[in-house]
Amino acid sequence: MKPTEKTNATRALAQKKIPFKEHTHDLPAETSGAVIAETLGQDSACVYKTLITSAPRSGQHYVFMVPVAEELDLKKAAKAAGEKSVEMLKAKELLPLTGYVHGGCSPIGMKKQFPTFIHLTAESQPVILCSGGRVGLQIELSLDDLRKLVPVKSADIIADKD
Repeated sequence: MKPTEKTNATRALAQKKIPFKEHTHDLPAETSGAVIAETLGQDSACVYKTLITSAPRSGQHYVFMVPVAEELDLKKAAKAAGEKSVEMLKAKELLPLTGYVHGGCSPIGMKKQFPTFIHLTAESQPVILCSGGRVGLQIELSLDDLRKLVPVKSADIIADKD
């Protein structure tokens, strides 16, 4: 397999000598995370999407990582961040803020490090997959290794199933 082009995320991992595995696909950016997990032959419980929010009152931005088959609960997310409320960042604001595009946003290697939260289920996964910094690239690593680059806090941030 030929190596993929470097991204801010893969450069940061290589610089810190953190082991990771690349998984690539040719699916469009709008493809659901569950379909991407299935395409890669991965359990959707260990594949995480990276969501960027802003808090209207403080102006602070937050990163939330949730399993691809789940939805972020904005009230729980705000509580975890110590904010009254948070809202999803508009897609057009993503690139200038993070350096990443919609569908390729990695918690690693953003222009600026924002407070980052991951759903509690990540604690029980031997490895997790998240975006590698571009559409079509997922990186696999342990939560402990992710925490060597990004100070990730675990929290209950997914919507309850009805």
